Amino acid sequence: MNQHSPKSSDTITRGPARAPARAMLRATGMTDEDFAKPMIGVINTWSTITPCNMHLDKLADAAREGVREAGGFPVDFNTVVVSDGITMGTEGMRASLISREVVTDSIELAVRGHSLDGIIILAGCDKTIPAAAMALVRADIPGCILYGGTIMPGRKGDQELSIQDVFEAVGAHACGSIDDAELEAVEKAACPGEGACGGQFTANTMAMMLSFLGLSPMGVNDIPAPHPDKPDAARKCGIRAVELVEAAVNPRRFITPKSLRNAAIAASASGGSTNAVLHLAAIAAEAGIAFSIDTFDEVSSEAPVITDLKPGGRFLAHHMFLAGGTRLFGQRLMQAGRIADTPTVSGAGLFEEFSKAEESPNQRVIHSVENPVKPDGGFRVLYGDVAPEGAVLKLSGHSRSAFAGTARVFECEDDAFAAVEANQIKAGDVVIIRCEGPQGGPGMREMLAVTAALVGQDLSEDVALITDGRFSGASKGFVIGHVSPEATAGGAIGLLMDGDRIHIDVEARRIDTDADLSARRRSMITPQPNRMGGVFDKYAHLVSSASRGAVTAPPPARQATSKTTQTHREQEIFA
Repeated sequence: MNQHSPKSSDTITRGPARAPARAMLRATGMTDEDFAKPMIGVINTWSTITPCNMHLDKLADAAREGVREAGGFPVDFNTVVVSDGITMGTEGMRASLISREVVTDSIELAVRGHSLDGIIILAGCDKTIPAAAMALVRADIPGCILYGGTIMPGRKGDQELSIQDVFEAVGAHACGSIDDAELEAVEKAACPGEGACGGQFTANTMAMMLSFLGLSPMGVNDIPAPHPDKPDAARKCGIRAVELVEAAVNPRRFITPKSLRNAAIAASASGGSTNAVLHLAAIAAEAGIAFSIDTFDEVSSEAPVITDLKPGGRFLAHHMFLAGGTRLFGQRLMQAGRIADTPTVSGAGLFEEFSKAEESPNQRVIHSVENPVKPDGGFRVLYGDVAPEGAVLKLSGHSRSAFAGTARVFECEDDAFAAVEANQIKAGDVVIIRCEGPQGGPGMREMLAVTAALVGQDLSEDVALITDGRFSGASKGFVIGHVSPEATAGGAIGLLMDGDRIHIDVEARRIDTDADLSARRRSMITPQPNRMGGVFDKYAHLVSSASRGAVTAPPPARQATSKTTQTHREQEIFA
């Protein structure tokens, strides 16, 4: 960038009136030469509380090196992370989804408060990844996102483990299938070091989606956390962030109806996390683009599951990286005509990136569309008496196409988990967990403790679970989440009673009950959100429905971009 070219950071570095700001910046080590360089925020979610993020400080070193190498000046900011795995099943889990909004807001404040020219965001645990995308799109300044990478498999004898195995071992322990020593052995072996949870759970699903959206350079997110190539990937992201500033390429250009659909297909065809539905809607909202969660249902009909990944399959993200990674996965979808070509932050189009795929001989992780792992994609969006605004069913991880059973109603996750631990849930039950939605929880807790305990008791195929909360990407079984409206918003799920017959029809996209809900509504007392004070009450007051991404920010002060303008954006980037 030419020394005299205008840039955002000139707001705090140029002119006599900015002498006080420059004086303070000089104290940090900046020089006259540095003031002329683009100021790149290296924004980190590093923390020692979770393996998902504990190595990001080292990646930040490499990212700063890349920024300097490309002629930029790096400045560091940190934000928070709330670990889903550690808080799962506790009151702390209510903080998880709320943290997505806090991370997004804090990045926006750092960017706008200091007039940064560009950013690179380092993300790890589940909510920091969509938050990075939301913040990048909201601020709309040049930059890219680097995911810290998957953890390596744990090992116990000949068995490879992930955190999913620990949660399922808890259920097996509760029903007496394993003893204390076996549970402890699984616990100690499952997580060998740095990196995010190893299956196609939320972190790896979202990292893949960022590549399909074009916000992460292709291939960098695939590299496992401890892999020797990861620091160089961070360095190259630092370089690319400066190049994007030089080329004035802003991230909203990448968020189009085509790229959003591509990302939904990636989540579905990889058997990914239902959290993808929530987060993609939120990213679209930040871009001011109308997006329906029905997109996930549509793409699930168009593209089958073609990866054999946990929680429903056999392999972990590390194995997918070795097989050929996101490039090979995307190439399969490209060859079958299931996705569209869109631009990416690398400067190359999606199809050009996928054409570079290298498949490992005899790999068994990534299949073709013609020879899929499952004939349908990973999701169904259901409507009906119980969910007038929709609910999300995860198809991978079970084999049922319908379920009819008797409601067992619980007012919170804790009560349901206690019932499972006490072996009170039986085959044919439909477990209803309500008042756990975005507003009611508040924070829409994940139900992995409950679903994994049911798996551990060998009930995952014989019990359905319905909630206005959500599920971990590691959850499997006949599970339906994001029921909207939620109970505390007057939703029908709040009217259900023990003993009601519940009917779920996957192909008809229906979730209904025989109960006369209209009669009950006349005397319904809508439950109030769980009052916790502070940020929790503020979130409950502001948050939107899960069907709209559970966002707290108002819509952008602009019209949703027209199809013509979106096409122009894509042509401009490809040019």
